[in-house]
Amino acid sequence: MLSRVEHLESTLVRTPTTSIVTHWRGRTHHLRLKHESFNPSGSIKDRTAAGLLMAMDRRSPLVPGTVVVESTSGNLGLGMARLLAGLDCRLIAVIDPKTPPATRDALTRAGVQVYFVDEPDGYGGYLLTRLRTVRDLCATNPGYRWPDQYGNYANPWIHQLTTGPEIAEQGGPDLDAVYVAVSTGGTLAGIAAHLRTLDQQIRIIAVDAHGSLVTGAPPGHRLIAGIGASRRSSFLSEHSYDAATWVADADAIAVCRVFLADTGVALGGSSGCVLHACLLDLAGPQPPTNPLCLCPDGGDRYRATLYDDTWLDEVGAREPVELAVKRLRADGLRFQNG
Repeated sequence: MLSRVEHLESTLVRTPTTSIVTHWRGRTHHLRLKHESFNPSGSIKDRTAAGLLMAMDRRSPLVPGTVVVESTSGNLGLGMARLLAGLDCRLIAVIDPKTPPATRDALTRAGVQVYFVDEPDGYGGYLLTRLRTVRDLCATNPGYRWPDQYGNYANPWIHQLTTGPEIAEQGGPDLDAVYVAVSTGGTLAGIAAHLRTLDQQIRIIAVDAHGSLVTGAPPGHRLIAGIGASRRSSFLSEHSYDAATWVADADAIAVCRVFLADTGVALGGSSGCVLHACLLDLAGPQPPTNPLCLCPDGGDRYRATLYDDTWLDEVGAREPVELAVKRLRADGLRFQNG
């Protein structure tokens, strides 16, 4: 029988990369995508969940019956639900309207108790409302335990231990740029903490959403779940990244749709942001020669949103997305499996 720590560590799997040939603005480029959709619950948040729960268990054992409550856009909740079920513990997930319907359904099927908040926080999202709800639940129920993915340094630690070394190995000695989406900032902070120790010149790019405050931009409305936040990151410093790129919702969704049409692979919205940020640099005067894009999840849970025209109509994004697709194609964008 697995110990608690062995059970939590069991989710830490090595995820693959694929080579992609990109034709873009008259040039041909080669890049790597690292697919975190190959984690057990389908996203990079499986790693974060394991790190947070291991740290929690070290402080006080996660005995059967323990109730964990966390704010999540969805994927972290799925990762935690899987691990906690194996420990006979349960999860309360505080989510909001940006959580895709497929993810909400998956949380319910996993036995998660879902708290749905729909009060905007005044900064382009619902995060601050979700966090207030978590604090209220914990204050009312003293036995509840909160991992706090936004403030717990176990978040970047697990990515320094696992994701960073994998990226360095898979990218090889010629790796010269890494693109990472930010929300809590923990993934990027952990990856950077490892890559900065290497005797290798690797440019690290924080990929944020237009309207997100994570890397210091003004607040605004955001559509895509899992990227951006209504507050600055607790984990990122000036040494964590070399540049920040802010990507508009329409541009990210357009890249996702073009990539699916060309390769048959559906990417999640934050992955579309990352790939678009890389494209901007590839079109620049000094493009990277061996970039790697960290893709946090796949597109299956977004079929009813990012890939659905009816949803685009509902949120007023269909015309901007269609125009963005036309611009990308007019600039010669085409993806090929490498």
